[in-house]
Amino acid sequence: MSLSRGSVKFKVNISASAEEDLFEIYQYVYFNDSEEKAEKLFSKVHKKCLSLQEYPHRGHVPPELHLLGIHDFLELSCKPYRIIYQITEKIIFIHCVVDGRRDMQKLLQERLIRE
Repeated sequence: MSLSRGSVKFKVNISASAEEDLFEIYQYVYFNDSEEKAEKLFSKVHKKCLSLQEYPHRGHVPPELHLLGIHDFLELSCKPYRIIYQITEKIIFIHCVVDGRRDMQKLLQERLIRE
């Protein structure tokens, strides 16, 4: 049985803190590399976020949160960045876009517990 793609779309909401993350990533690449690379990277990560409209359940629970018994959040990789999100009915809430090379346990605990 196949479902029509249009009927299964989810709405993607990017939180203010995730928008700040995207802006900081853009700024970092812009100032340390080039505007062109910053634009390409921003576009790639943003497109990956929006791709959750079609297949939101393809992510997995971040291992750092799984160890804490928190299973409400999923992650999608856009190397080296990790997109952390939550599914509520037909809405995807993107909470943060973070560099996977950072101390993820501490960062995710701070960011997701306060939101």
